[in-house]
Amino acid sequence: MKLPQLVTCGLIVSFCCSLAYSVPPVTSSPPLLRIEKDKLCVTNGVVSALPDGRLAIDTPSSRAVVRIATAQTAEIRFRYLGPSEDSKPLASGELRRQIGLKLRAQDSCNLLYAMWHIGLDSRIAVSVKHNPGKQTHEECGAHGYMNIKPGRSVALPRILPGESHTLRAELHGTDLTVVADSRPVWEGTVGNSIAEFDGPVGFRTDNARFELEYLAGSVAPGTQTAPLGNRVTRCLQSPGD
Repeated sequence: MKLPQLVTCGLIVSFCCSLAYSVPPVTSSPPLLRIEKDKLCVTNGVVSALPDGRLAIDTPSSRAVVRIATAQTAEIRFRYLGPSEDSKPLASGELRRQIGLKLRAQDSCNLLYAMWHIGLDSRIAVSVKHNPGKQTHEECGAHGYMNIKPGRSVALPRILPGESHTLRAELHGTDLTVVADSRPVWEGTVGNSIAEFDGPVGFRTDNARFELEYLAGSVAPGTQTAPLGNRVTRCLQSPGD
């Protein structure tokens, strides 16, 4: 091989090696921990434990957050049983059926939602609820919501009674990924305002009945996590979020 060819090959190898080392490592998802009923703070509605440890919801609304330290990763594996016997409009007055995940849930006024709408408008809706200086539903009501547009999203089929599905959300900084039935369906940034509040993960349902498992990302011992807050440790009830 001639000298110029050797030099060219050496430059290519050198460039490829430097490029490989410049690629940031892929962030791995934390192992999931199944959250039992006694590790939940149910702030609204009724969440019952089934004999196999799964959870059951029959009330028009439910809200819950985890009472132990976890990563900002959550997953809900649910079976949709149909509409709840009674209906309860949202604080905005809209009647909606949905199930979803709560992240950085500092209180009823400051948190991040990733919700799966059930009905003809089946889709993932991500929103930040931010009300600085307010903590209770009585103080903020339905104010402070900001709907977040995805950088990338995928259409979802309508959920029918009797079907089983999985919804997962992972938050890394301001980057959120939502996965439905093992497929990424919503990806984007949720904005810098979430740095102004922090709290545990949880879930929410409205106007529908479910059987479900709830899981959250585990953390290594000694890892700094979000403060649970007095409302969680004391498990105070609230009319809603």
